[in-house]
Amino acid sequence: MKIFLIIFVLVFTVNSIATDPPAKRAQGVFLAFGVGPRLPLGDFSTSTDIGYGFNIELSYTDNEFLPVFLFANIGFEQYPGAQSFYQETDYSNFSTNSIPINVGARYYFSPLVEQVVLLIPIIELSASYTYTQELNEFKFDSGRNNFKEQFSKFGVAGGVGLSMFLMEIIAAYHYFESNQYVSFDLRIRIPLFINY
Repeated sequence: MKIFLIIFVLVFTVNSIATDPPAKRAQGVFLAFGVGPRLPLGDFSTSTDIGYGFNIELSYTDNEFLPVFLFANIGFEQYPGAQSFYQETDYSNFSTNSIPINVGARYYFSPLVEQVVLLIPIIELSASYTYTQELNEFKFDSGRNNFKEQFSKFGVAGGVGLSMFLMEIIAAYHYFESNQYVSFDLRIRIPLFINY
């Protein structure tokens, strides 16, 4: 239910920006979809294997703070248990699902290439919140009961990448206590509203 409320707030915000633009101000609202692998690090990698994730993002900019874009995204990520973890423990199945929410800013540098295709280096920084659910299932003869664990964490994320504006490739490091990982995303961007 919380997810639907967040999506509603984001859509309502975009709608209010798009219907009443300030005069003499170039601005744009963009929708982006991203997908790619997730590589767990540190303690997180001892129990989980490489996962995957996808996200949806809204971003905004105007001529007063270009080349900076403000963005908010929400996604879904899933990590299976590592085979070595199963061999060393009583677990028969372990998986982690999470819903990350990021709010931050992205900076677009001057283009590296402008001839055939526009190629722009980018960096981004965001504050993060994630809701995580872990499934813990044990071997039949272990004498332990299966259970699900749910928790929330706050963290930060920073990324670098290359953009062709309507398409981006970005790698980001996500820090949460006991849950650090690197994400690699291919994003497709669609303009929702442009006023100039």
